[in-house]
Order: sequence, then C-alpha cells, then structure tokens
Amino acid sequence: MTDPRPAAVIVLAAGEGTRMRSATPKVLHAIGGRTLLGHVLATARALDPEALAVVVRHDRDRVAEHALALDPDVLVADQDAIKGTGRAAWCALEALDSAATATTGAPVSGPVVVLAGDVPLLDAGTLGELLAAHTADGNVVTVLTTRVPDPTGYGRIVRTDDGQVERIVEHRDASPEELAIDEINTSVYAFDADVLRAGLRTLQDPASDAASNAQGEVYLTDVLALAHAHGAVRAIETPDPIIVEGVNDRVQLATLGAELNRRVLETAMRSGVTVVDPASTWVDVTVTLEQDVTLLPGTQLLGRTSVATGAVIGPDTTLEDATVEAGARVLRSHVTDARIGEGASVGPYTHLRTGTVLGPRSAIGAFAETKNAELGAGAKVPHLSYVGDAVVGDAANIGAGVITANYDGVGKHRTVIGAGAFVGSDTTLVAPIEIGGGAFVAAGSTVTRDVAPGALAVERAQLKIIPGWVARRLEGTKWAAAAQRAIEALGESVDEESGRDAAGPSGPARPSGTDEAHGGHTA
Repeated sequence: MTDPRPAAVIVLAAGEGTRMRSATPKVLHAIGGRTLLGHVLATARALDPEALAVVVRHDRDRVAEHALALDPDVLVADQDAIKGTGRAAWCALEALDSAATATTGAPVSGPVVVLAGDVPLLDAGTLGELLAAHTADGNVVTVLTTRVPDPTGYGRIVRTDDGQVERIVEHRDASPEELAIDEINTSVYAFDADVLRAGLRTLQDPASDAASNAQGEVYLTDVLALAHAHGAVRAIETPDPIIVEGVNDRVQLATLGAELNRRVLETAMRSGVTVVDPASTWVDVTVTLEQDVTLLPGTQLLGRTSVATGAVIGPDTTLEDATVEAGARVLRSHVTDARIGEGASVGPYTHLRTGTVLGPRSAIGAFAETKNAELGAGAKVPHLSYVGDAVVGDAANIGAGVITANYDGVGKHRTVIGAGAFVGSDTTLVAPIEIGGGAFVAAGSTVTRDVAPGALAVERAQLKIIPGWVARRLEGTKWAAAAQRAIEALGESVDEESGRDAAGPSGPARPSGTDEAHGGHTA
C-alpha cells in the first residue's frame, strides 16, 4: 500500500517572533544548515503534497523570497491584519482553493496538513504516520500530541470519555483542572479539507465568539471543537517531545540546534563514520558522509559538503560547500567551495577558497592560500604561498613563499605552471604568465615574462657587501658589539670584498650548475 498523499500542506510562517529579539524574522533563523522554515518545507515536501502553501505577514517580502528560493513551486499566501492561526489558515486555504479552481475547476479536496514554521526537528516519518492514521481511520481531524513534564504555555488536549479529542484549550484560557493535563498540542494537524473550510468559515464570522479568548485572536484549534459534527477527531501521540518543540527564543534555538546535530552525528556514526568527539563536531543536515570517514575534534562540515570514504578531516577544520574525495586528508584548515582530490593532503593552517581544485595526491601545506586554482596530480605547494587564478600542472613543485601576482589593480590574470616545473622559494610570478613544463625558476626571482619548457629563469640584482658598515654606522649599539665579538672570534682579518675571513672557511660548496635555482622546496 502506498503512503497517502495530502491534497495540500499549509505552513504557518506569519509571526514576528518578538522573543527572538532580532531584526531577522524568526523562521529565517537557522540551525543545522537550514533556516527553521527550510527544515519545515523540506519535511512538508517529503509528503509529496499536491500543493504547498506558506502563510506570511511579518517582514513579508524576506520570508516569501526565502520560501520561493527554497521551493519555487510553493504558493505564498498573505495573512491580513486579523491575528491568529485560524486566520492564517483561512488565508492559505482561500489561496489554495483559488489556485485549485483555476486548474481543476474545483476547490481543494482531501487531507490538508497544517504545520507551524518554527518546528525544525519534525521528521517526515512522524508526519507520514499522522497522515496514514488520519486516512486509515477516516478522521475529519487528526492532531499530533505529546506529553511533557512541564506543559506551561502549551495548549492542552481535552479528550472525551471514548478517547476522542473534544477540544484544545490554550494555556491562558485553561481552567485549573485543564492546566493539570500534561498532553499538549504540537500545532501539527491533518484536516479533511471540507471540514477545515467549514470550521474556518464559521470562525471568520463576526457574529461568532471565536476571538473571545485571552489573546483576542482567531485560533485554528477552535476548528477541532466544531469538527465533531462531521466525524471523528482523534490524536496521535509521539513519544519524542523534542521533535515537535517550536523555537520562541535564542535559548530554544541553541537547544534544538544541539539536539539536531546530535541526531545527525548519531545517524552518521551508525552508518560507519568515525566521530572522535561528538561534543566538538558539527555537521549540517545537508552534508554527505560516506563509510569510513573520520572526523577529528573541532570539525565543522557545512552546506553542500561531501566527504568520500577513507578521508580524514580535522582536527580544527571547517569545510563549507566542499568536496573531499576518497582517502584525502585535511588538517587544521578552512575550505570553501573547493574540491580536494583522491589522496590529496591539505594543511595545517591552509585556506582553500572558491574555485580551488586539487588533483589526486596533490599537497598544499602550512599557511598557504589558494583561490580559483587548479593543481594537477601530485603537484605540491608545501607552505607559505598564495596561488590564485592559476593552473599548476602534474607533479609541479612550488617553493615556500611563492606568489602568483594575479591582480593588477583593475583585473585578475591567469598563471599557468606546466607539468613537472619547479618554482624556487620567494618567487613572484606576475600574471598573465606561463611557466613551461619542466622549467626551473630560481629562488627569489620576480618573473614577468613567459618561461619556455625546460628553461631556467633567473631575476636577481647583484649582491653588494659593505664590510665594516655596522661598526661605522651603528657604533655603540648592541649590533656593533655583536659584530665585534664575531670578528674577534674569527681571530683573523676580514676580507674587504666578501666580508669573510680571507683565509677562513667559505661554507659548504653548492653542486655545480645549481647556484641560480637554489632555494626551492622538495617534498
């Protein structure tokens, strides 16, 4: 038997959320990589409804724009100045009926699910069970309830002797006997469309006493008391109260965020992911983790990040919208919108920015930064370098302190470093420029022209040594005293041209033919 499909889902997202103390509408605050509204819309869409409506009012344009960005097929319904969840549902049903009539010639018919827009942990499985029970039992209304130790502030479920829901009474309107009830309303309902329409129409009647409550609002809960004339009104109780808990302030936002993260990590661990320290590891609901991934302490995985089998992430690492392929290692780094190839190594203290693509077995080391850069298989940027708007060929080696000078004050330009090329330490490559495959660039060079494959590029001023400068210019200082001690330690005169003892040691000899290129890095 296939799961029942609702005719519509209505999400109530019109409230201001004053207890959030925020310029941002409550439903646009986020946990686990989605806004509160985003979580609810994802759950609603999982039911595959024929139509999905979001009711907006406070900061209408921001909420509507966000809802449409998440789900372009959503119907935005505007609540007017009349307050209350009953009025919000009425405005949504009118909009749904208008759209359905224009398409099919008839208003909405069948089950209509109504959700609050600030209940982020409600899952599609629980909602599906509610809808299945509603359909199987032939109820006109089915409400999801739960029991809590302290029901203060919640609407209480008042049942008849045979267990049906007689009515829901709000906390402020409850009698002492009703306040003692611990079964509460979760603001999650399944209605028969005709019964919902008739009940809401009655509540909108100015002659009705619908707004005769402590809040002076039109309550959606009052439909349940009216629905008995049409059939059974029942409740389905969930044993997990936190999944139906709403967010009213930032304390609850943090509490539900932590619980959501705990559940995400538990699911991941049961699927074969190692999480060394769940207390310091945060993973968004939108992240994909394969079996045998290891997450070390202090790791954050955000957005559309995906991590393939055998990869090790952390400690102290943030990945946002990143793709990490099998067996890669990312240590103490920040990665945004980048791809890390199979077996690649990143970090520590590395920043991979948007557009970075690392090939298989490539490596980027400490205090390096990349942006819009592609590294081929086995290419290395070991440390202290900036590589931006660049392509680095297979097995190329970039020494410490290398800079691709990609910006001339007006536009960005590209650097191409060929396969097997070697760029010595402390080199600046002024783009646009191409270093040919197998070419060498000597350490300390500033290169402004293309270098042919297999060539050596050297750009240095002649070294000048001025003997005795410290003693003459800095006489009486600590530097002069240190220089004098060093000269005396040599025990002989200092050569006037080199500044070294004429007969003393000259230091280790360099291999023939390597003087110009000395200063690169091998790894």
